[in-house]
Amino acid sequence: MKWNWQQPDWPNWCFDSEALQEMERQFLVGSGRLAGAWQHLSQDHQDQVKVNLLSDEAMKSSEIEGEYLDRDSVQSSVRRQFGMQAALKSKPAESGIAELMVACFKSSGSALDEKTLLGWHSLVCRGREDLHSIGEYRQHADAMQVVSGRIDRPKVHFEAPPSKDVPAHMQAFFDWMQKSQLGALTKAGLAHLYFVSIHPFEDGNGRLARAISEHVFTRSLGQPSLLALSRQIEKDRKHYYDALEANNKRLEVTPWLLWFAETALKSQAYSASLIEHIISKTRLLDTLRGQLNVRQEKALLRMFDAGPDGFIGGMSAKNYMKITDTTSATTTRDLGDLVAKGALRRTGERKATRYWLNIS
Repeated sequence: MKWNWQQPDWPNWCFDSEALQEMERQFLVGSGRLAGAWQHLSQDHQDQVKVNLLSDEAMKSSEIEGEYLDRDSVQSSVRRQFGMQAALKSKPAESGIAELMVACFKSSGSALDEKTLLGWHSLVCRGREDLHSIGEYRQHADAMQVVSGRIDRPKVHFEAPPSKDVPAHMQAFFDWMQKSQLGALTKAGLAHLYFVSIHPFEDGNGRLARAISEHVFTRSLGQPSLLALSRQIEKDRKHYYDALEANNKRLEVTPWLLWFAETALKSQAYSASLIEHIISKTRLLDTLRGQLNVRQEKALLRMFDAGPDGFIGGMSAKNYMKITDTTSATTTRDLGDLVAKGALRRTGERKATRYWLNIS
């Protein structure tokens, strides 16, 4: 069995450009709309979007790899990177991935080179003591394999090129990144697959591949893409790994590019809804200014923090009591008052009663 990098024509990727044409058009139109919405936001709103979006991307990119980070620590690091006040001192893992997300957000003017990538790897692996090589390509003689299953009966999903060949493969990758004139979706998808096929590092390859895709989007658009790519991939993680595995033995990769493009368009739609969500938050809180007690405001902010998808299952009286540390009787009065003021809408009865943000 030959892997893609063992094929005679490697790395000459083949794909149906016409099959991607309409999605490339949709992406450009959506990017224009996002840019327009972004430009009409106040500085405070822009800061909220940047912190929420990049913090979530840092969290989700790590969750895809099975690593769960502290959200408050990630947000503090993102805020610090943008020169905003941050209450917490961030932990190594959280600060590293957060700095990577901000670097990609700001990368519209700079091409990706080896020095930059090695620096990104140092960020992704910040605080790790179990790796031999951080901020440098892998050097071990053992085969670099992606495996699953029992230790005595492992299933090999992919085997990367030998460590000794990685520098040459990576130089070819950087040359391709510099010269390629493909559409944003196509180039970002190919860059992702190309990079993980080389698998140049001991660990962190998946997070870096997604960061490279974000970098390609930002460079192609000449401005931050504002995409929630890792968030969308994490929602469909099984299909993500299936799509990569289905395309790691060949150079005709149209199926992978179609899956990736569809995922990117979904992430773009979510970003648009996030901007509208934050605008709705400000409108509602402005309307209710001076009318809420501390408990009500805390609960509403918690619900808004859940993002456009909403508070999972809706807000129950039990949730409210836990968030505000108050009694059942006070909860009933507070929630009823929020419904009367138009901040929340109520559904269900008795134990099935739930409350939802009343925003369009």
